[in-house]
Amino acid sequence: MALSLKKGEGVSLRKEENDLAQVTIGLGWDVAEVPQKKGLFGSLFAPKPQEFDLDAVAFLLDANGKVVNLGPQQDLIKGDVIFFNSQKHPSGHIWLTGDNRTGAGDGDDEQIIVKLNSLSEQYQRIIFVVSIYDGAKRNQHFGQVKNAYIRAVDGKGKELCRYNISGDSSYDNMGSLTFAEVVREGSTWKFKAIGTPHAADTFVDVLKAYLP
Repeated sequence: MALSLKKGEGVSLRKEENDLAQVTIGLGWDVAEVPQKKGLFGSLFAPKPQEFDLDAVAFLLDANGKVVNLGPQQDLIKGDVIFFNSQKHPSGHIWLTGDNRTGAGDGDDEQIIVKLNSLSEQYQRIIFVVSIYDGAKRNQHFGQVKNAYIRAVDGKGKELCRYNISGDSSYDNMGSLTFAEVVREGSTWKFKAIGTPHAADTFVDVLKAYLP
């Protein structure tokens, strides 16, 4: 059974017990429900459920806790930040599988795949950030997102751990979230639940803290 983590908790992803050759970091969320008015006309003209476009992002950090490679043009493309406009790292060892813009359906809505065993030792931490695209413009925030989680699944499909954030009032009016991280721990890795909210609705504002 996967370990359910609370904010600030961590778990060692032991190579001896788990297949870290290819680990899936999965993000899931549900569409927020809009209360409907009673009666015939209320059901006919009820607004459609809002679509929350949550974007999963990964920062690859060096031993100093910084993102060094911002890409050949310094625009984050083909650098050490994995996001919707630069979905695969130049090393080929970490990538984003796609961009789900609604949160509809069961299971993970977005996934970042990491070959932890193959990742260069120059990378000591990977920070996973989630932001609500155009959150401020749409008046959307993490306090409205339902059943949001991040989880780690090993190469054989075994869920290693999961961290749920729904129901925390501290996420009200927050547009981005430093969700979790994986950190080198000797020859293996440790997954840590962070859960730090940010008012900005773009990961670029969060990234500033990790630039040299």
